[in-house]
Amino acid sequence: MQLELADPYVVVYKQIHAVVDDEGRRVELMERSNCYGGSAWARYHYSHGPLVKSSRNLGEWFRYMINPGKSDLDLVSSKRSAGIESVIVEGNEVEVTYAGLGGGGVGATLSRARADDVLRYDVTECGGGRVARGTLVLPRRERLIIGVDDTDSKTTGATWTLIHNIASKVDRPEARYVSHSLVQLFPVPTKTQNCVSTAVEFACLPGRGEAMLSDFKALLIKYSVSKQTGMAVFRDFDPSSLLPFGQRCKRERVLYEDALDAARENGVQILLNGQGLIGALAALPFCAQPDESVVPGIA
Repeated sequence: MQLELADPYVVVYKQIHAVVDDEGRRVELMERSNCYGGSAWARYHYSHGPLVKSSRNLGEWFRYMINPGKSDLDLVSSKRSAGIESVIVEGNEVEVTYAGLGGGGVGATLSRARADDVLRYDVTECGGGRVARGTLVLPRRERLIIGVDDTDSKTTGATWTLIHNIASKVDRPEARYVSHSLVQLFPVPTKTQNCVSTAVEFACLPGRGEAMLSDFKALLIKYSVSKQTGMAVFRDFDPSSLLPFGQRCKRERVLYEDALDAARENGVQILLNGQGLIGALAALPFCAQPDESVVPGIA
């Protein structure tokens, strides 16, 4: 049997999303890679571009914090071989233009243009020694974070596994599941075992996260074995206003009434109000920080 490659010079990204703040002044570009090595190369070069303020990778996701605008990349072979040339927010769409030399041009064009959830694209020829450009139009998305705690018992279950499985099940084009964090809390006497809560992050089309949330809650109620499950939802670009509360929950035992106050002050929606609400709320500011969130707050 003769083996063949359908498209030998294209490695298509799985998904690409643009999460935007309310004012359209900050964009987090999220790329779900099919080839870690290629994406790591891109991250190095893209991070040196003037529009990119920070970058990181979480597993197969490569994430760029960007100030929208246009830039002159001044591409130079082997030094500045690729980058993000412009990011324009217009209504419910985000237009992203990539540019690259050689293999970087392949990544800038067809490798990204064929990713899931891209609305439309315009690309030049790529490969070889030429400069290539690709413009992708993505739907504008908003961040939605769900915090959950207390779903298990002394004999059954683990919150982090249940929440990952539910988030994977309810993932859909309108509400993409993009990150999962385990959050180590202060070991209170009422803990099941390790006193860990969970935060999961979704990139949602504006106003289109409700069906996902309803399904999430229904599955949580169905499979939780605790009567004290807490579920909290944060809908905004930046959950850092909740960080003092989250850090406090890592250091000491916190009262349920304090959690209610923190939820009210930070616009958090409470969907399940068991005692686990304390940990659920504490998990929210550690969204997309899985390496930091597992660190205990005590010696």
